[in-house]
Amino acid sequence: MAFFGTVGHLWRLARAGYVLAREGVFANIDPVSLPPAARLPLALARLIERRVDAPRPARLAVAISRLGPSYVKLGQFLATRPDVVGPSVVRDLEALQDRMAPFPQAIAEAQVAAAFGRPVHEIYTYFGPAVAAASIAQVHRARVRDGDGERDVAVKILRPGVQVRFARDLDDMYAAARFAARYFRDADRLRPVEVVETLERSVRMEMDFRLEAAAASEFAENVVDDPEFRIPSIDWDRTAKEVLTLEWIDGIPLTDLAALERAGHDLPRLGRIVIQSFLNHALRDGFFHADMHQGNLFLDATGRLVAVDFGITGRLGLKERRFLAEILYGFITRNYRRVAEVHFEAGYVPETFSIDDFSQAVRAIGEPIHSRTADQISMAKLLTLLFEITAIFEMKTRTELVMLQKTMVVVEGVGRTLDPKLDLWSTAEPVVRSWIEENLGPRGKIEDFGRNLSTIARFANELPNVLLRGERLVERFERMASDGFELSGRTVERIGRAEAQRARSGHAALWVIAVLLAIGLWLR
Repeated sequence: MAFFGTVGHLWRLARAGYVLAREGVFANIDPVSLPPAARLPLALARLIERRVDAPRPARLAVAISRLGPSYVKLGQFLATRPDVVGPSVVRDLEALQDRMAPFPQAIAEAQVAAAFGRPVHEIYTYFGPAVAAASIAQVHRARVRDGDGERDVAVKILRPGVQVRFARDLDDMYAAARFAARYFRDADRLRPVEVVETLERSVRMEMDFRLEAAAASEFAENVVDDPEFRIPSIDWDRTAKEVLTLEWIDGIPLTDLAALERAGHDLPRLGRIVIQSFLNHALRDGFFHADMHQGNLFLDATGRLVAVDFGITGRLGLKERRFLAEILYGFITRNYRRVAEVHFEAGYVPETFSIDDFSQAVRAIGEPIHSRTADQISMAKLLTLLFEITAIFEMKTRTELVMLQKTMVVVEGVGRTLDPKLDLWSTAEPVVRSWIEENLGPRGKIEDFGRNLSTIARFANELPNVLLRGERLVERFERMASDGFELSGRTVERIGRAEAQRARSGHAALWVIAVLLAIGLWLR
């Protein structure tokens, strides 16, 4: 079975490579920048390239869309990882639109009936056609009647069969990631297997709408006192794993600037609210919307921002929030030495490097930004330089920070769309300074002392059990030292079978690759 699984992975990955090559995705790759082993595959890919005049972003979007919903989601996820694919590819991936044809109304109603065990008309007084469709789900407008009368709701329904398709494609992606981790030099820093693991967790959470509802509910609690930001209410009675029902938002999407202006809204002020709201969510709450683009933001009749679609969220622990706040404040105040010190204190830069050298590298990032006018400062440019620096200093990828940084770029783009002259640093400064004063000042130190006391008390309570386990472990090592360490016959047999299987799979893989290349050349 392992042999057939390997062949299946190779076949599907080869097909994906063929589609990408056929659409000319690899056209602008310089072979000189690649290791020698990768130059032959690139040459073969260029042979089967279809000659079209479309720009590279359009080619990449077409190729990924042809590969299906799993790869669309992978493309969207990789757009949050410039450290893995590079800033230029990220810009291409941002052109990817997660839009698909809706599945039939009858199937949608059957999905709802199966989820709740009763007909649709008993759940909703009205259930309209799909108003939006994506790779994982589609949304319908509906109406419900309860104690407060009738109200409109949005109903999100899982696409049929999507879980099976994603499971198969994720297995293929794991196979490719393990290959990269084994044979590519930068794999240890970029952690390709962990990238796929993060994608898997994200997709599994996205495909269970109870979890999305819980995320929206938690977010609503966090912003309940915010005068300028709110979250749609969840209809828990009409929410299940495959169906999510929430308040319908009758607002102006932030994509419609003309409508916002006609309604008399102050667009520059709205841009500042977007930036400062996001920073509050990340720093104050440690829980942020990781897909906060214009299409997911509305302005309601009361003038409050409303965010929708909580399938992708990010979390930051207290350590990461302190790191973020001090880094941002260091860049704002041009205290590059402190920025470098924070990286070392957080353990993000190996101690084998010099703080002075890293401070110099950080200055190379910050000074070009501060030498420009406010409307020329680009967070995307800062991130491009930052990822180059992290590679030089062998920093390990921090998934939660990369997601946060990428979301900041998206949020900056939203703010700049509303106000092209938005001063990002002066907008961020009051939020960051307030958080630092509250959490790193005297009050924060008192709270830290209380947390440390609580940790010490828990450790003291567990100390007898820890000592007992330690004593048993020492006794076990002593027995091993005196009697020797032996492998059981069953373990030796398993190792032998695994080595034989690896050899057979390797030979089969070579034959499959040769056949696929021949087919590709013939199809051309």
